[in-house]
Amino acid sequence: MIRRFLLAALFASAASAALAGTGLVEPTLKMSPQHDSKVRVAMTLDACMGKTDHRILDTLVKERIPATIFVTARWLKHNSEALATLMAHPDLFEIENHGENHVPAVDKPVSIYGIAAAGSEAAVEQEVEGGRQAIVAATGLQPQWFRGATAKYTGSSMATINRLGMRVAGYSVNGDGGSLLGAAATAKHIASARDGDVIISHINQPTHEAGEGVVKGLLALKARGVIFTRLDDPSFTPPGN
Repeated sequence: MIRRFLLAALFASAASAALAGTGLVEPTLKMSPQHDSKVRVAMTLDACMGKTDHRILDTLVKERIPATIFVTARWLKHNSEALATLMAHPDLFEIENHGENHVPAVDKPVSIYGIAAAGSEAAVEQEVEGGRQAIVAATGLQPQWFRGATAKYTGSSMATINRLGMRVAGYSVNGDGGSLLGAAATAKHIASARDGDVIISHINQPTHEAGEGVVKGLLALKARGVIFTRLDDPSFTPPGN
């Protein structure tokens, strides 16, 4: 796996364009182009809660496709077999922080996609730290990245996450629409990724059609000769994070 290249992160900040009428921001994350003929893409998968989509996990292992997996404490409690698979392939999988209870890391009382946000700075801290501690307890690893439920934040909640030692993980391609898209649409979104893109999809919905699309999209990228990388690349130092 070739992962030695310069990366650049484009993060929304307090000065970033707010999501219309909400005061929320959604960070974007991309890798810097390397000015060569190779296409590099980072695949990130959220394990929010519930079960594991082995269609995706088994494909990643079989096809030797590296990925960054964002896990919650809730998911870790009920997916020991899948976690064992992740741990057995440290060359493929990077395990990062998706929070304790899959609560949006937003420090004001709002609802996002029907999910109540943390609502205060203290509650954001608990969501981040609870997720971190669960990962350390389950794996012995210290996560470096955090992605909150819904991937939306306030500028101040992002600052809190940074203060806790976490980088905020945005993305540039929404592969599966929160695992709600059909197989064909998901495959099309993922297969359309270009050099430097960071893809977000989900690995915790084994009954959804989107999982089939994730597999098809990944295989299409591999057939194109895409090089897959992870967010723990040693040259990845996002400015301001």
